[in-house]
Amino acid sequence: WTVVGISEFFDLGCVRKISQNPVRKGCPSDRGWGAEVFSSLSKVLQGKGLLTGVGDEGGFAPNLGSNQEALDLLILAIEKAGYAPGEQISLALDVAATELYKEGQYTYDGAAHSPAEMVDYLASLVNSYPIVSIEDGLDEEDWDNWQLLEKTLGDRVQLVGDDLFVTNITRLQKGIDQKAGNSILIKLNQIGTLTETLQTIDLAGRNRYTSVISHRSGETEDTTIADLAVATRAGQIKTGSLCRSERVAKYNRLLRIESDLGDRAVYAGTIGMGPKFKLG
Repeated sequence: WTVVGISEFFDLGCVRKISQNPVRKGCPSDRGWGAEVFSSLSKVLQGKGLLTGVGDEGGFAPNLGSNQEALDLLILAIEKAGYAPGEQISLALDVAATELYKEGQYTYDGAAHSPAEMVDYLASLVNSYPIVSIEDGLDEEDWDNWQLLEKTLGDRVQLVGDDLFVTNITRLQKGIDQKAGNSILIKLNQIGTLTETLQTIDLAGRNRYTSVISHRSGETEDTTIADLAVATRAGQIKTGSLCRSERVAKYNRLLRIESDLGDRAVYAGTIGMGPKFKLG
């Protein structure tokens, strides 16, 4: 599977989180790449006199001037760790655009922008950086412009709905009907039951939406989501940085699952290529 969310910058005005996304063929034991880039990023930040304190999900939280600066720093860290951006490691964004939206406009870079300008801005980032996934690129109720985002970028990147869908089968069906996004973030304790979670993943898969199994900001050391990611063949898990025990616990569980599976632990493919889970 693909691991989304190893190294994260937080609260950058427009982009809330930036994650590295290994695209290497392999299993969890190959995720040393993530640890190496995390260490490299720490050194890059220190070398520039930037803070290396971590946020709630274990990601670095330096004071930066722009979203592009954060992306540039992460690209530099990937290269210094010895990997090729876009070939071996790509980027995933969590924009959390609902936090930027007010009265029909998105506020970032110190100014208000129209939804069309927001879509153009995200497209410009995709054109400039090896970005393969964008989560919550627009407000959770901005359905019409989610369609615009899908038309603009849907054939190039994964467009994940978190606030848009809230693991809710009714909202997901609306998104499918309106062609809003092409992926859903799955939070087990958000919808409340395992049955509803599986039904939502099933609906997504039947409609060619990918599913990203996710942790929560306020986490414990429970590792159920690691098992859920493997059991549903979701192909992707988002569980924070390789820092803080409640985040690392999920990676350790994936390693144990790999050990138990042995030769049956097969890489599902890069984003959009993994098998789809179906009930029944």
